[in-house]
Amino acid sequence: MLSRHIWIITGPAGCGKSTIADYLSRCLQVPYVEGDEYHPAQNVKKMAEGIPLTDADRWDWLVLLRQKAVEKLAAGCDGVVLTCSALKRKYRDVIRIAAYNDHDVIVRFVYLRANEKVLLERVRARKGHYMKDSMVKSQINSLEEPDESEIDVLSVDVSGSLSSVQGAALAKVEESLGED
Repeated sequence: MLSRHIWIITGPAGCGKSTIADYLSRCLQVPYVEGDEYHPAQNVKKMAEGIPLTDADRWDWLVLLRQKAVEKLAAGCDGVVLTCSALKRKYRDVIRIAAYNDHDVIVRFVYLRANEKVLLERVRARKGHYMKDSMVKSQINSLEEPDESEIDVLSVDVSGSLSSVQGAALAKVEESLGED
């Protein structure tokens, strides 16, 4: 049986999750699920007011994102690209459960790594987005960067040009496909 993939594009606000996810979705010819579209209204309100989300705020959202990705696979897709900050290992673990329940599903994270300066510049440049500077700092403080024990994480430095980041992300994804 052929494996099906869930590609989770992760990292703090401003790292380029949506841009890279859209690019990978088009290159891989798989659906793209924008995680921010599934935040409950109260979560969006909290973030817009500069109030960091708690673990309790995130659990149902994380389960819903995992469910949406699995639904795309169940509908016959070979893969799906999903955006989710997945700042903590336990958040990534919630999505990893998709592979525990279905052994032909492979979950991989593409962690978009950036320093605080780059993230703040990018968030400040956004127009009409609910994520503000203070939330970037909160996300950085909450961030548990993936380490070598998380073998399903592909790390991409996003400090370069958009085309170089897109190329690096696609190269890592294609390389991992060759290993599966």
